[in-house]
Amino acid sequence: MAFDAFALALVMLALGMLFARFRMFPDSAADTLNLVVLYVCLPAAILVYVPRLRFDPALVGLVAVPWLLALAAWVALRLLAPRMRLRRDELGALLMCTMLGNTSFIGYPMIQALLGDEALPYAVVYDQFGTFVMLSTVGLVVLARYGGEHPPGVREIALRIVRFPPVWALVFGLTLMPEQPPAWIATALGQLASVMLMLVMLAVGMTIQLRLPRDEVGPLALGLSLKLVLLPALALGLALGFGLQGDMRQVAVLESAMPTMVTAAALAISHGLAPRLAAALVGYGIVLAMATLPAWRFVLDRLGS
Repeated sequence: MAFDAFALALVMLALGMLFARFRMFPDSAADTLNLVVLYVCLPAAILVYVPRLRFDPALVGLVAVPWLLALAAWVALRLLAPRMRLRRDELGALLMCTMLGNTSFIGYPMIQALLGDEALPYAVVYDQFGTFVMLSTVGLVVLARYGGEHPPGVREIALRIVRFPPVWALVFGLTLMPEQPPAWIATALGQLASVMLMLVMLAVGMTIQLRLPRDEVGPLALGLSLKLVLLPALALGLALGFGLQGDMRQVAVLESAMPTMVTAAALAISHGLAPRLAAALVGYGIVLAMATLPAWRFVLDRLGS
């Protein structure tokens, strides 16, 4: 199933590149697909998964890992930005694409394939309480902070967050949405959520360029190194520090090693944050993760997790 998810993502990515190469769609097609994802598919996914959340005090360490990794990525990139002479839009894209991993659409099937069904509940906790909440909160702050010609104030950031449809869905999902809605509602929401990966990867494929300008190769290498190598290594240290054992420790590391969340890249692209860089981080990240994820599983096995 994990390789099916990778295969689907790569096929849609390739189709998007093919459509862009032969100009089979209008230039605005990728932006339109991104809007469909943001206003329809992502809220549907929120309403499907958020009402199922259950908190267990024993999982505090697992939940803390993605938040601490995001903080580490933020600090590292802010320190490196002046030295690497990163533009503001490049810094924003790198923040979005390193803090937020593909911990659900690729993460769930990869965890199932690498660790087995019994590890899936831990992957859901990592994703829902970590990555998912971050996307709807910290992610929006990054977009608001770096997505315009001039940095917005606190009031403008707050207004952008309040006006963002996934935030409405998150609030509704946490308060009023039943865990088991009527069958026709659950089916409709599930179908809308299920097409998100395909639409986003198609949109990313329409904007990706394998041959980046020379000045964006450095940021690309930095982003991939952080996302696939350095942050997972830090996650391993955090997991050991929190005393996580067995599947919980392995999930903490493997979920942190997932490639960039395609929705995060789509958000970066739709807000004008270095679109070619954001798309390249997704495309190259997915391909490289096919090698780095098994490598991290090998490391964990050698450590006796």
